Amino acid sequence: MKYRLLGLLAASTAIGTALPASAAILWADLTGQPTASTVVGTVGGVGVTYTGNIQFAQTAGGTNYWTPFPSVNAPPASDIIATTLAGTKTITFSQSVNDVYLALNSWNGQSATFDHAFTVEAQGCGYWGCGTAIVSNGNTTIFGSGELHGILKFAGPITSLSYVDTLNENWHGIQIGIGSVEAVPEASTWAMMIAGFGMTGFAMRRRRKLHVSFA
Repeated sequence: MKYRLLGLLAASTAIGTALPASAAILWADLTGQPTASTVVGTVGGVGVTYTGNIQFAQTAGGTNYWTPFPSVNAPPASDIIATTLAGTKTITFSQSVNDVYLALNSWNGQSATFDHAFTVEAQGCGYWGCGTAIVSNGNTTIFGSGELHGILKFAGPITSLSYVDTLNENWHGIQIGIGSVEAVPEASTWAMMIAGFGMTGFAMRRRRKLHVSFA
């Protein structure tokens, strides 16, 4: 009986934790005509919207400012959002995603504070030169020393990411990426999980009922 219970529990746990994951960065395909403060696109089948100051945005061709770049995971196309005025910028996804990546381009002397903590996945030399990231404030603030190019990673799940940059300048750019869409079990998977827990509970009740004590 004990082994049967352990088997049922193991099956239930496996159903609940066997979720797909992707190590690759999926970069946004920015689409449509940007407005004065909005750029839209898709990434991994999820809608993404950037809201904030825009100096220019490339959504179809143009100069590829992502080559050279200090990471093999550089954005693969010329899509970029360039901003010039300091202030709040917000990136919103149409559904929760597991991780968010932000590619940085020409963050020379730029400082920004985010509403999520991050790790620096890459930093160094890019299209405009070389720089390094100085991180502070519990891994929520970054300062670009020199011509910083690189990638920041924000652990999910995330549906919205905001930051406030502090320097008005010619422009500094970003591109948006994700690790994968947050996995949600399908209805059939939920049914299997519920059935597994039900069988486990039934077996435990049956075991208690059959237990006999002798004085």
